[in-house]
Amino acid sequence: METSSEGSRSSSDSATRMTTISHHYFVDGSSQFDHHFSVEIIENMEEDYGMFVWPCSIVLSEYVWQQRYRFQGVSVLELGAGTSLPGIVAAKVGSDVILTDKSHNSEVLSNMRSICDQNKENCQILGLSWGEWDSNIFNLHPKIILGADVLYDTTGFDDLFATVTFLLKNSPDAVFITTYHNRSGHHLIEMLMVKWGLKCIKLLDGFSFMPPQKASSLQGSNIQLIEIELHK
Repeated sequence: METSSEGSRSSSDSATRMTTISHHYFVDGSSQFDHHFSVEIIENMEEDYGMFVWPCSIVLSEYVWQQRYRFQGVSVLELGAGTSLPGIVAAKVGSDVILTDKSHNSEVLSNMRSICDQNKENCQILGLSWGEWDSNIFNLHPKIILGADVLYDTTGFDDLFATVTFLLKNSPDAVFITTYHNRSGHHLIEMLMVKWGLKCIKLLDGFSFMPPQKASSLQGSNIQLIEIELHK
């Protein structure tokens, strides 16, 4: 079976699951045939939230690509990485990448390793649950923190912002870049930034920088991109 959005998707069926490999193109020219590279993502349509490429991930990965010179040679950590498209793109453009997801979610973490292998990228895979202070988090000093659609469940917002704030304090001049659907409520996000001593330094409509062929595949989505840093 083949489908097409920003790239293409092929699938294989079994009695219990449907696994697909989607292809995501990052281009210098006006069409996917001018692409500089492509990323292959292993998805499972019948499993966990973290086993599917969501629109926010497509938008954030395109932003990483367009800002690629900013990402070269820096340490990047992706929170709630799931299928890890933004993190893999960061690795492709020269970042030293750590991909993280919930510590107990072994299937998602295993799939992240398979995706790295599929794309010949040697990213570090790490279990990291928001709001939990195990030994792993104290050794992390990223310059850029990524998060695609991590603002989807309001009950987890405080844990997410606690983790983000700790990482920003652990890395002077670091920045958190995240994409989110407007369902998350920017007013609530603003209140959380005030609570945790953070500030917005950039807010963009996700479609303001998307190539037309990718934007057309995301019709119906209302996605914002925000950059956040410590309020110094």
